[in-house]
Amino acid sequence: MPRGKGSRKGACKIICVKDFCYFCQIFFTMKIGIISDTHGFIHPQIFEFFAQCDEVWHAGDMVSTEILEQLSSLTKVRAVYGNCDGWDVRGRYKEIEVFDCEEHTVFLKHIIGNPKFYDRDVLPLIKKAKPTIVVAGHSHILQIVNDAKNGWIFMNPGGGGKFGPHTRITIIRFDISGTDISNMEVFDTVK
Repeated sequence: MPRGKGSRKGACKIICVKDFCYFCQIFFTMKIGIISDTHGFIHPQIFEFFAQCDEVWHAGDMVSTEILEQLSSLTKVRAVYGNCDGWDVRGRYKEIEVFDCEEHTVFLKHIIGNPKFYDRDVLPLIKKAKPTIVVAGHSHILQIVNDAKNGWIFMNPGGGGKFGPHTRITIIRFDISGTDISNMEVFDTVK
């Protein structure tokens, strides 16, 4: 299956709709990168890690819009603001983003909690959106959990910058094809 930046275009001569080719009966693969809590810093190797991504999702606390401008030079970026973001970031991004990616609905918010204890004010918002993927930041703790109780996959990429309680910089990337999520990879380096 085609994958990587720009690979969906012209994959076949038949009209392809929403990343699905009705002629070939296949979903195209999208490579997704997730980062959070950069706090004004992006490790130089992150650009190489995200180079083939079709989209990057930032789960807040970028602290500066410069971070997203740098990531936008690579690919499409979706982002939400976090509790440490100022009005320059909050003026350009929402607190919550809900969107479709392939056959998944994604709920993206900085402070959510985790599968053992979701924020009681946020859980009803998540359930109302009926996502299959929930993405959070804030904790600086890498977590990828199949939350079977709620029917979604919970992802927190951990701390993507050098400021905060984490000791390692972590981000994630994976492939989505239809409903399938595969090739989960973690970038992990010393802070």
